[in-house]
Amino acid sequence: MLWLKAFHVIAVVTWFAGLFYLPRLYVYHADAKDSISIERFVIMERRLFAIMTIGAVASLGLGAAMLVAAPVYLTMGWLQIKLLLVLLLIAYHVFCYKLMRDFANDRNTHRPKWYRGFNEVPSLLLIAIVLLAVVKPF
Repeated sequence: MLWLKAFHVIAVVTWFAGLFYLPRLYVYHADAKDSISIERFVIMERRLFAIMTIGAVASLGLGAAMLVAAPVYLTMGWLQIKLLLVLLLIAYHVFCYKLMRDFANDRNTHRPKWYRGFNEVPSLLLIAIVLLAVVKPF
């Protein structure tokens, strides 16, 4: 179980690295005016999204494996809330994909300031998820 947990944490770090950086790229992309910069951002976003998706799939797979190994955890309130927050994180990830496709197809409708706020969402989710997993308040 400790090996699963260790690799789960490594995968989560990979996922969150992408979730922190991709929206920051969106800020810069929304500010870009020249075609060379815009093309560069499209490539960077696509590559980063692929890497963070690998982290997401590994996180979810390893998390599911831990639950299969110890299903009693599913009865604990802190884990149920954590899983709900993970669902929100998955929705955020999927929305990042939509935004990336919008940029790639020159359909962005948001200003850089909006992306700055959007960039804070994974930080809030990370804080809540880590506190639940470490403190296990209920």
